[in-house]
Parts: sequence; structure tokens; C-alpha cells
Amino acid sequence: MYEKTEKEVGNLKDLIELMKLENDDEIAREIEKSIPKLEKEIENIELQTLLSGKYDKSNAILTLHPGAGGTESQDWAEMLYRMYTRWAAKNGYEVKELDYLEGEEAGIKSVTFEVIGENAYGYLKGEMGVHRLVRISPFDAGGRRHTSFASLEVLPEITDDIQIEINPDDLRVDTYRASGAGGQHINKTSSAVRITHIPTNIVVACQSERSQIQNRETAMKMLKSKLLDLKEKEQKEKIEDLKGEQKDIAWGNQIRSYVFCPYTLVKDHRTNYEVGNVESVMDGNIDGFIEAYLKYIHM
Repeated sequence: MYEKTEKEVGNLKDLIELMKLENDDEIAREIEKSIPKLEKEIENIELQTLLSGKYDKSNAILTLHPGAGGTESQDWAEMLYRMYTRWAAKNGYEVKELDYLEGEEAGIKSVTFEVIGENAYGYLKGEMGVHRLVRISPFDAGGRRHTSFASLEVLPEITDDIQIEINPDDLRVDTYRASGAGGQHINKTSSAVRITHIPTNIVVACQSERSQIQNRETAMKMLKSKLLDLKEKEQKEKIEDLKGEQKDIAWGNQIRSYVFCPYTLVKDHRTNYEVGNVESVMDGNIDGFIEAYLKYIHM
């Protein structure tokens, strides 16, 4: 990409020199048309240089959990799920749903999904944390304003070249039928797999495949990602602080607020980057937040 952009910059310089000599309006229009495209390419190169983390190029495994608040927060978790799948689609990433637990009335109790493609983890790692919603609840007959929370965990997919030793005796493996009201969330056989790592009490589940063997393989990948994350945090923090970014899903811990009422604003509390068009953000247009965070951590 760098060589291609460098060549385009050289071509643009030649066009500018030609325009100076010939004072040609058509050349001027061509230059004017080329500049925004070139600026965008340079921005992309700058962003690529920020993706220098150990696992930034990896696929990303995301898990959403609603906070306290029942249906309202479960609906908020589903809204965030839609936002991230929309973002992935807009940026050419594949999304694979791994585990899905529906809410009783609406929304979701939890969902784990994989975003597949180069740099997926690098772009999405900054989304990890608590997300806060302020809106008039559609589930409140009195039309009152509610505040809801949901947490997002983001982990890199661990590839086979990264060795994580797991003692089979430390695992409890349960099988069950896929959950849901129908469609892709239902299965007539007990092909879904839940694995508990007993020493750490980490639980992972997968129900996206028809085969129990495939679900187990995917669940083991998820477990390895979580254990690697835990291992790296152990090197940085004291034992009692191992949860790191995973704070309470409540007031004071949010990384970003999404306000629908009494005004519209989405604001990231780490970078102070904000957007007034909340509907656009919920439709997956979160690149500004992602770029602001990557620049923020490299300051």
C-alpha cells in the first residue's frame, strides 16, 4: 500500500507541474478529484502503523453481557451486537456467531461472536469495556428515561503456532442443545459444547456448528484466548487485580456513553471523541472512535 500511495503522490506532483506550465482546467479538475482519495489512503497508512501490537493482525472474539436491569439492558446488548456486526460488514469482515443466549422478553442475555479478517483484533481491542445507554425506554409504559449498561470483552483468536498448555483433567465438558426460538439458534441434537476450566473458573461455550466435535474445537480456541489473556495480565498486575479492564457493569466504569435523550450524543470518555449522530453510530459507523483510541494509546 505504501509503494502504491508513494507512486500516486509522485503522479500528483507531476500533474501540478504540468498544470502550472499549461494552465489547463481539465488537469486542475483531475488534481482536485485525486486529492481527497490520496488523503484517505495516507490516513489508512497512518492507521496501519498504529496496529503494531502482538496480536493486532488476529481475528477477534467478542462477548457481550448486559448489566443489571433485565429487559432494558438485554435490549441494549442486542443493539450493540447489531452495531458491531454492521461495522464488520461495512469493513469487509466476516462475522461468525459462536454462542447466543436470548433474553426472556427481548434482547440477549449474552452473545459470543468472532470477527474474521486481518487486523480485526487490532481495530476492536479498544472497544473492550462498559458501554452506557441513556434513552426513553420502549419497555417503560410511563415513558421514563433509563440508563442501561452492557460490557464487551474482546480477545484475539489464538492460532496453532501459539502454545497454551491445558491439562485435560482441569476441564469439565458439558453438551446441550442449542438455545433459541428457531432458525440458526436451534438444534435438535446435543451438539452445543460448554467447557469449564476448573482452576480459573473460566467458562466458554459454542453452538454455531452442527457437529459437537467442531463446537468443541472452537470452544477450546476461545478458552486458549482467555487463558492467554489471563496469563499476560498476571505478568502486569497483582493477583487480586487480574480482571483488569473487566470492571463492574455499572456507573463510573463506562468507556463510552450513548445518549438518545434529552439530546443525542455518543462520547468516548477516554479520548473525548464524540459524535452527535447517534443513529449513524448504532448503524456501525464507529471508525472515528476506533481511530481516536488507536492514536490515544500511541501518544
